[in-house]
Amino acid sequence: MADRLRTGIDALDRKLEGGLPAGALVASTADPASQSELLLYELTAARETRYLATERPARAVRDALERSPTATGEPRIDALSSDALEDAAEVVAGLSEGELLIVDPVDRLERADPDAYVDFLAALKRRLLETGGAAVLHCLRGDAPANRTRTLHAADAVFEFHTERAGGRLETALTVLKFRDGGQPTEAITLELTAGVAIDTSRDIA
Repeated sequence: MADRLRTGIDALDRKLEGGLPAGALVASTADPASQSELLLYELTAARETRYLATERPARAVRDALERSPTATGEPRIDALSSDALEDAAEVVAGLSEGELLIVDPVDRLERADPDAYVDFLAALKRRLLETGGAAVLHCLRGDAPANRTRTLHAADAVFEFHTERAGGRLETALTVLKFRDGGQPTEAITLELTAGVAIDTSRDIA
């Protein structure tokens, strides 16, 4: 089996047969009002991470990481200037061996010229294969940019983060909609986010 990169979320790693394949490009879709950022924050605890903040100042992301109820790492945080795609390309070129890249959210990059964005995705994938790292592109649902379909097509894995209100409480599930490496998990992972990203033990998710 190819090398796997642990996400640090045990239930997800089990579903993915040990974690993400080295070189994996992941699209994680979520509603803007959900707590999907907690999942991103927990990913930073598992390995060295570059966090590309496309819509928030770097300081705001740092403050959110420090206040997060879940365990986090100490990622290097970059914020985009007006030349968003060019800035992102520089970050990609500077990725180190085995490093994780988080782009939060990717929507701003998806508003670029289609050909330029496809070239960016191709360069990102090449760099991930060179370094043996992985990237997670945080895709906000709703008024999605025209290039969203290109993101989902290029991704090796697509995670869907979904929250519903049931019985007076919020229920959050993570579903793997696409997984090119190995068998695709068929069952959703139910998460408990009140004290970090953990497993909801009230239901059978084996």
